[in-house]
Amino acid sequence: MKNIGFIGLGTMGAPMVANLLSKGFAVTVYNRTASKTEESRALGATVANTPAEAAQASDVLISIISNDQATEEVYYGENGIFAGLHANLTIIDCSTLSPALVKRLSKDLAAQSVSFLDAPVTGSKPGAVNGTLLFMIGGEESVMQQHMDVFEALGTKFLYMGENGSGSIAKLAHNTIVGINNVALVEGFSIAAKANLPMYNFMELIQSGSAGSKAAELKGRKIIEHDFSNQFSLNLMLKDMKLSSQLTDEMQLPTPMLEAAKSMLQMGQTQGFGEEDLSAVAKAYEQWIGKRIGD
Repeated sequence: MKNIGFIGLGTMGAPMVANLLSKGFAVTVYNRTASKTEESRALGATVANTPAEAAQASDVLISIISNDQATEEVYYGENGIFAGLHANLTIIDCSTLSPALVKRLSKDLAAQSVSFLDAPVTGSKPGAVNGTLLFMIGGEESVMQQHMDVFEALGTKFLYMGENGSGSIAKLAHNTIVGINNVALVEGFSIAAKANLPMYNFMELIQSGSAGSKAAELKGRKIIEHDFSNQFSLNLMLKDMKLSSQLTDEMQLPTPMLEAAKSMLQMGQTQGFGEEDLSAVAKAYEQWIGKRIGD
């Protein structure tokens, strides 16, 4: 079995480590907030003191880190991943990053003869817990095939997107749709709630009609029941929408729905809902309609 290094033990990372351990992989973990390593240690993981130490102990190093700035620190900082590179190491980054950073990482790692895949995921926390994540993968397809045993320990669908950076672009395009769909769902719920329609019946209408979506399936009941426990945070969705907006500006591609949804998420963040589930954007609408959507 391969030795796996894993950096980033947040909402997604910790259950991914648990799945790797349950499939028999030896896993060495690192997290910038050291206390978050205790759950993985209790399951049998070895804890590294630095990213370099995690890289040195690994055949495959997986990272899933919150944003570009933190990723740059973990890779390029003192005792970062670059300080622990070695022959035959493959790095799989599952973060949602800017394509520009992904391409810089792939170029710099290639100069050190290290294989690199950008392989962001979708499926939110339930997918990470259940091992049903979907991976969108950029890099050399032969490297992807070489490590299918690792991917299969974590997910059920693996889509090759092209050269390095393609996985990142696919994730941003995907999350553009996710963000827009979630705001659209909340907006429709707000109309129904303002008119005092029975909300569970309205949700059934959505799920049975042409408005049906994954957003409605995953978030409809949460919104009605005011359950904003975090599966994928509003802050992270807003970060992804900002990256997508930056990318489409570079492409000179107009994206008015992206910009509208981003503005609503920014409003939710400003009002203090950023650490809650992205569906907490509903709270911003509730202030306008003067009641909870589920009441």
